[in-house]
Parts: sequence; structure tokens; C-alpha cells
Amino acid sequence: MAKEGFKRKLTAILCADVEGYSRLMDQNEDATIQTIKIYRSSMTTIINQHRGRVVDTTGDNLMAEFTSAVDAVNCAVEIQRELAERNAELPYERKMEFRIGVNVGDVVEEEDRIYGDGVNIAARVEAMAEAGGICITGRAYDQVANKLGLEYENLGEHQVKNISTPIRVYRVLSYPGGATHRVVQAKDTFRRKSRKIYVSIAGSIVFCLVAAFFLWNNYFRLPAIERMPEENRVFNLSEGPSVAVLPFVNMSGDPEQDYFSDGLTENIITGLSRCPRLLVIARNSTFTYKGQPIKIQKVARELGVEYVVEGSVQKTKDRVRITAQLIDAASGHHLWAEKFDEKFKDIFMLQDEITLKLVSALEVQLTEGEQARLRLKGPSNLEAYMKGLKGLQYIRRFNKDDIIKARQNAEEAIALAPNFAGYYVLLAATHLQDIDLVRHHLHLSLLQKRLKI
Repeated sequence: MAKEGFKRKLTAILCADVEGYSRLMDQNEDATIQTIKIYRSSMTTIINQHRGRVVDTTGDNLMAEFTSAVDAVNCAVEIQRELAERNAELPYERKMEFRIGVNVGDVVEEEDRIYGDGVNIAARVEAMAEAGGICITGRAYDQVANKLGLEYENLGEHQVKNISTPIRVYRVLSYPGGATHRVVQAKDTFRRKSRKIYVSIAGSIVFCLVAAFFLWNNYFRLPAIERMPEENRVFNLSEGPSVAVLPFVNMSGDPEQDYFSDGLTENIITGLSRCPRLLVIARNSTFTYKGQPIKIQKVARELGVEYVVEGSVQKTKDRVRITAQLIDAASGHHLWAEKFDEKFKDIFMLQDEITLKLVSALEVQLTEGEQARLRLKGPSNLEAYMKGLKGLQYIRRFNKDDIIKARQNAEEAIALAPNFAGYYVLLAATHLQDIDLVRHHLHLSLLQKRLKI
């Protein structure tokens, strides 16, 4: 029974602490204290925005409470996204990464403090999270599983210190630039469309599977990566460094803006591939990882590269914020990371700057002629450029409605920039896809007749 003056309540608790805090303090005490003050201030602002309350900030720890588990997990995701961007501006050895745990439980409240097993469990779960990661209990998961569009990894039940009952634990899966779920939502939309295609040719289970595989393999799927068994994988290196540029994450809040982050990624790949002393993995291979939780070492092994580039993009009406980082796959260390916040009209100059800084970080020496070849020759009309990127996004969906949208964007881009050859290529591609689509429907019709569907 609670003591007089205390009250009990059910609440969502968020606990966070710094990974490697003692090491940071030992290396530079003043800088560490200054950084944690700035980070705590940012975290407090985000907590307030998500209708939470900071309960305690002791040492490198922070504890907050929320009336809603949805608010608590959303807040944790936003905190990790914000801190990832801040860490991109710091040298590797000074990065300050937090682990976060979230639990829903009964607590005892005394004045402004809270106590009890609910708090203890949140702290134990937080200790299971990776640096920059989030773990939540089963009780929190049950509240948010179908409400946030995030993906989760079930870590099973764990017996934690001073708690008699095993605790279910889930890891919130996150993406470059911090935890964000808009890519997951886009991937789920694609899966739902794919399932509709399969249903349309349903009949005999065996024949349906054969037909679905035939259509997917020949008409819809991007070229697959030939992945050998892990024990046989080796690095396939050129004379110079080998690098893979993963799809930059769209942080704008609008999945329809994916075309811009994808276009930026492709332009960086194109720019790097013009360097004769670099082995750069093609777009079709790296984009198979889009929307997936990734481990840098695993991606590097599968693609046979020494270095991986990842980042995020946030576009507003007249500005663009880009975070990019170059990672040594063998060690996991960041060789270079930087955040760019520029006017959108300078996007071509910004893409060139990122490409040249990546080449410099890879310690590749360029002649003046090679530097010139690395620079993009984009259209002078930004509106035409955006319409071209939208057209590319639509044409890759390979359906009648999107082919029409792609053609419309290509024609509008040509009207705005009639001297840029790329838009005529895009327009021609829409007509070629019309032919492929007719051929696809003829194959499907023939297949249905043979299977008597």
C-alpha cells in the first residue's frame, strides 16, 4: 500500500543515457559537459513538443514521462533523428550517442518524482539498446505496434535485475540519419500493390506461384544482386577504393518527396563513377537496400566494397538540408560526416561539393580535368529539374497511370528547358514502356488462357 501523500498512476516512461560517457569525460571533460548540456536542451524541447515531462537529469541520464506510449515512442524516434544530425557535425571521437528505453508501467508519484518497477524496467530495457538505438518493452509495443508505421525486431524475453518476471523486449528499427519510418510506409505501400497483382492471377496454387514468379522476375523486379554464400564472399576491389552509396533517406515528412532524395543519391553515384580510380557500385544494386534496416558490415560484404556512404535529405520550399557520412566498412568508423544547409537554388553546386568531399575523404588525387568531369551539368531551370526527377520516379513504377504522369512531367520539363537532352530521353522511355506494358498484358492474357484462369 502506498504511503500517505503518494499516488499511483499508469504512465509511459522514457529513459536515456550516453553510450561511452566515461570515455568521453576522460578524453575531454569540458567539451563533454558542454555537449551534453546542448543535447539535453534539445531533448527537453522535443519531449515538450510530444506532450511529455522531464522527470530527472542526473549525470548522463535523462528520464521523462508521457501519458501516451505513442507519444513516448514518437519522441524517442525524433530524439535519435535530431541527435544523429548533431553528431554528423562532430569528429568521430567526440560523437555523443544516447541509448533509449521506453516502458509502460505503474509508478508511484511523489511531488515531481516517480518511482517503482515501471521506472526500473525502462532503465533495464534502455541498457539493452545500441548506441543511437531504441528498445521498448512488450507493454509499450502492444500500445504502438499498429499505430506508428515503424518496424520492430522481437528480441524475446529477458530476465532483468531485480524484476521477477521476464520482460518482452523489442528493438525499434531505424535508418540512416536517425530513426524514421516514412521509408517503411512507402515499402508497405509497394508490398500491398504487389499482393494485388498476385491475387489477380490466383487459381491453382502451384500454377499461381509459377505465374507470379514469372511476371515478377521478368517485368517488375529490379536487377537482383548476385549474392554468394557468406563464407565465399570476398572483396572485389579495383586499383583504388571501392564504395557503395546507399539511398539517402527522405526526412521531409512527405513520402511523395522520395523522388528528390533518390535523385540526389543517383547524382552522387553518377559523379563518383566519373572518377577513374574509384569502383562505384551501380544504383540498381544499392537501391535494393532502400527501406531496409541495414548493418554496414553486412552490406559491404554483400556488395564487395571497402566504404559505404549514407545520409538523409530534408527539403523545404526554398532550402535543402543534407546530412552525409562516409563509413569504413571494416572498422565501422566514420571517415567523414557533414551537414549541409543551403538554399535550394544551389542544389547542383551542393551535389558537386558532396561528391568532391567524398573523393577527398577517400584520399583519391584528381587532376583538374578529372575534377571538371565530376561536376554535374544539370539544367539551368530548377523547375524543369524537379519535373525530370518526378518523371523518373513515375516511370519506374511501370503501370499505365504512372507512365502517363511520367510523360506529362517529361513534356513540361522539355517546355521549360528545351535544350536539355535528358528530358527527351525520358519522354522516349515513356513510349517504350507503353510498348512493354502492351507486351506484358499480352503475356498475361496468354498465360491466363493456358491456365484457364
